[in-house]
Amino acid sequence: MPAVSDRVPAGADPAPQGSVPGPAAADATLPPRVRTAVGVDLGGTKIAAAVVDEHARILARATVPTPAQDGPAAVLDAAAESVRQALRSAPVSDSAVLGVGIGSAGVIDPVRGTVVSATSALKDWAGTALCAELAARLRGEIPTLRGPGSCLAVNDVHAHALGEASAGAARRASSALLVAFGTGVGGCFVLNGRVLTGHRSAAGHLGHLPSPAAAGMPCTCGAQGHLEAVASGPAVHAAFVRSVRDAAPADTRGVFELARAGSPEARRIIEAAAAAAGEALAGVANTLDPEAVVISGGLAGSGELWWTPLRQAFAAGLIPALRGLEPVPAALGPDAAVLGAASLILNPSATEEIP
Repeated sequence: MPAVSDRVPAGADPAPQGSVPGPAAADATLPPRVRTAVGVDLGGTKIAAAVVDEHARILARATVPTPAQDGPAAVLDAAAESVRQALRSAPVSDSAVLGVGIGSAGVIDPVRGTVVSATSALKDWAGTALCAELAARLRGEIPTLRGPGSCLAVNDVHAHALGEASAGAARRASSALLVAFGTGVGGCFVLNGRVLTGHRSAAGHLGHLPSPAAAGMPCTCGAQGHLEAVASGPAVHAAFVRSVRDAAPADTRGVFELARAGSPEARRIIEAAAAAAGEALAGVANTLDPEAVVISGGLAGSGELWWTPLRQAFAAGLIPALRGLEPVPAALGPDAAVLGAASLILNPSATEEIP
């Protein structure tokens, strides 16, 4: 799964749409009957861990930098430390913590808890026995990690989608398509609370859909003409650099600032990228017929300059049966991934059964 910047368990009393479940009071230990789990969001820059209860409330959290280029052992040591820090400030007993769920960068085999493939963002990450190694580091703090199903993992975008489907923008939907537009373009389909990871654990690579707007353009995967080459944040910046050369800003944020200041070329490039994104989303929606379409990632926070052409292209591309379906922004921000990761433990059916 391509990296996505700003990656912006069903409960009896879910939070209102658009809000983030707040932490419970930490002045007393919760009763043992309250089920909790630790959710870990393991990315190339930082690792976040949160203790989450069965009502999708975050009780405690911790964040540590990712030693991305120091190898898998160092990354797993850091992940274990983030979990320990979160547990130290959580009002829960050891017996209440059912296990650890992980949303990790890379293509993750959810059955074996291993990293199938990964980019160079995490050095030598492919092949890592993610669940086995992290569980071995944490059994002293979480006794349940000795049991089957007590440590589970999915890709980070899949975890993000589970969070939004269980406690965020799509929590009342029976099916949801989540797509993140940021450093890359990644996605996930959640059906009846279960994330569909695919036969090879690689489902959701929406950034590698063919896009007419990207014809002939090289993609990060080595092919040409894929959506990510035109609709990601770096693609917007690269297009502006090609257009104006020496006058280009340093990053994508600068392109948006120029567009808001009145630059017709910056606006044209942003609108083209957003329209390509909307067109591709409509094609996927026509195929899957989701009840909800949720958009996250850095570009989703850039305002109507991006959202308006995306919505227009999306609506224009829908078949008649889907007319009226509208994409909505994600609601949980960075908490989505840890909530989704924790739901792997609190809701064991969150991933599809793979024969």
